[in-house]
Amino acid sequence: MSISMFEMRNIGYYLLFQIGAVSYNLSRLLSFTLKNCYMNRSFFPMGVLALCIVVGFSTRKDIGLHTAAKFQDLNKNGKMDRYEDISQPVEARIEDLLKQMTIEEKAGLMFINGARVNDDGSITNKPGKGMFAFAPNATDLVRTKRMNHFNLWAIPDVEMLAKWYNNMQQYMRDSTRLGIPMTIASDPRHAFSSSIFAMSSKTFSQWPEQLGFAAIGDEKLMREFGDIARQEYLSVGIREALHPMADLATEPRWPRISGTFGEDAQMSARLIKAYILGFQGNQIDATSVACMTKHFSGGGPQKEGLDPHFDFQKGQVYPGKNFNYHLIPFEAAFAAHTAAIMPYYGVPVGQTKENVAFSFNKQIITGLLRDKYHFDGIVCTDWGLITDAKMGEAVWPARAWGVENLSAEERVLKAIDAGVDQFGGENIPELVVKLVMDGKLSQKRLDESARRLLRQKFQLGLFDNPFVDESKVSTTIGRAGFIKAGEAAQRRAVTLLKNATVNNKKVLPLQGRLKIYVRNINKEVASKYADVVDKPEDADLAIIRLNTPWYPVESKISFARMFHHGDLNFKGTQKDSILQLLNAVPTIVDIFLDRPAVIPEISEKAKGLMADFGASDAAILDVIFGKAKPGGKLPFELPSSMEAVRNQKEDVPHDSKNPLYKYGFGLSY
Repeated sequence: MSISMFEMRNIGYYLLFQIGAVSYNLSRLLSFTLKNCYMNRSFFPMGVLALCIVVGFSTRKDIGLHTAAKFQDLNKNGKMDRYEDISQPVEARIEDLLKQMTIEEKAGLMFINGARVNDDGSITNKPGKGMFAFAPNATDLVRTKRMNHFNLWAIPDVEMLAKWYNNMQQYMRDSTRLGIPMTIASDPRHAFSSSIFAMSSKTFSQWPEQLGFAAIGDEKLMREFGDIARQEYLSVGIREALHPMADLATEPRWPRISGTFGEDAQMSARLIKAYILGFQGNQIDATSVACMTKHFSGGGPQKEGLDPHFDFQKGQVYPGKNFNYHLIPFEAAFAAHTAAIMPYYGVPVGQTKENVAFSFNKQIITGLLRDKYHFDGIVCTDWGLITDAKMGEAVWPARAWGVENLSAEERVLKAIDAGVDQFGGENIPELVVKLVMDGKLSQKRLDESARRLLRQKFQLGLFDNPFVDESKVSTTIGRAGFIKAGEAAQRRAVTLLKNATVNNKKVLPLQGRLKIYVRNINKEVASKYADVVDKPEDADLAIIRLNTPWYPVESKISFARMFHHGDLNFKGTQKDSILQLLNAVPTIVDIFLDRPAVIPEISEKAKGLMADFGASDAAILDVIFGKAKPGGKLPFELPSSMEAVRNQKEDVPHDSKNPLYKYGFGLSY
């Protein structure tokens, strides 16, 4: 038998590609390699390389992002099915798996909900702790609901999270019929803030909110952040980001502005594209974190800023006839090939034939998203559109705005008919099964959604190697370079709005060893920059940190009272206390802008005024004392009065009358 050099080279490449997927045992593979090395010396270098790789894989003991030496018999039938074969095209693998799945298993794909992570990384059903104690045990949902998509809220330390994740993936392989892997999703975890829409950034690198990146306006930095966050997510098994937000902050009272890139569509579009490319790369693969961009087709123009999480919402309105303006950031997301889209809860009043919420609106999901934009990725509803939730003594109604009269089963059918693939915050696949069994939902339509959901799992490499390397978690999360980059971004996003002149000299940056009085700042941190005194009258200067004002909407639902609704100006004793300090001593004011604050009196009396979008005390003091320079520009206008706010059109940017500070304003030194 003689084999040409060209043939031998191709065989070598084939071996390298197939290692870990082909069902040959090691002895046969090694025998084949050595035999052909003997017969044709031109094969020798490739044979040695293949041999080293085989031996290397066979001796690894860690669970990491590597390929196993043997194919994974996920359905436990003793042979390699097409969906288990890594060498097969993704579409072929999907079709093979679909043929083997039951209706119940396909329905289980269509639901994603929160799961509880035990502090010790175990997967047994233990009582939960804290605010998210209500989250169910993941194995229960796998066993009883055939679910395999989960999002995480509260987590233990990252090492235990990685351990839990690996334990769950092993459970999926060992204890489910087809071994379909789990996909874990998360809301943002990297913001230095206490926003209720961002999960704890504990141990992850800490950056400003999305607004801060808009203040900086640097696409390269945006992509760098996405890449760093991607690596940190990957290390603990988070493979789907329930972000970014492509909504526009055109209604300044809306509570979710901190998660946006501000009010300008073009700025948002540039950063959205860079953000997604940082997380996903140029195409989705085993090193990607899939992005679920939200909230189509733009959730910013809420009437009076009232958020549609709750039944006191008044609809999404377009008095400026500016619906298309809110699509611009999503067009950038499509250009970056966002993996998934999440519609919002709101009702686009007067924009479609039906005044129903986006996820129930066929004209929006199928007509606009699928047909006009040709989006064939996953469409997942926001959380809790179908069933009511018990919140202590109160009932939080399903966000089924416009279809409140429909039953849960009818709501599910209407959303699927509209074009939805997956339901967030729900555990009711049995309703999909019933719809199919009753002939109301075709198996063809069920397969359309199942196909999209499986495609993402295959693209992410989860069928071939879902595990993470627990030994490497701490070297990725907490990496010095990542932490340093986040801290630098916090400082760079700081936006200087006023720098008064005193005795022919700008107040900022502060120089010399001063006596300072601080409020809402850690005194121990401040003492590294100046001598901290206990009374304003003993100080050369005061430094105060503020948060944008908010006033909760009265509601029996405790979560609703946590949303930053209401007027944007300080009132009553809180305002008096601030102005009293500003009148008593020269004062530098920093304000965290999660919405556009109305602060004309504070601006007038402060000697220095700056805004941040998520920054530590050290970051702010570094800027004040000149160790770092403010580099931000306002990502929205700061209105001059609440009357100006109320006179704005909810869907129009840059339309505040005589703003105190215009969009894009920012000083430096």
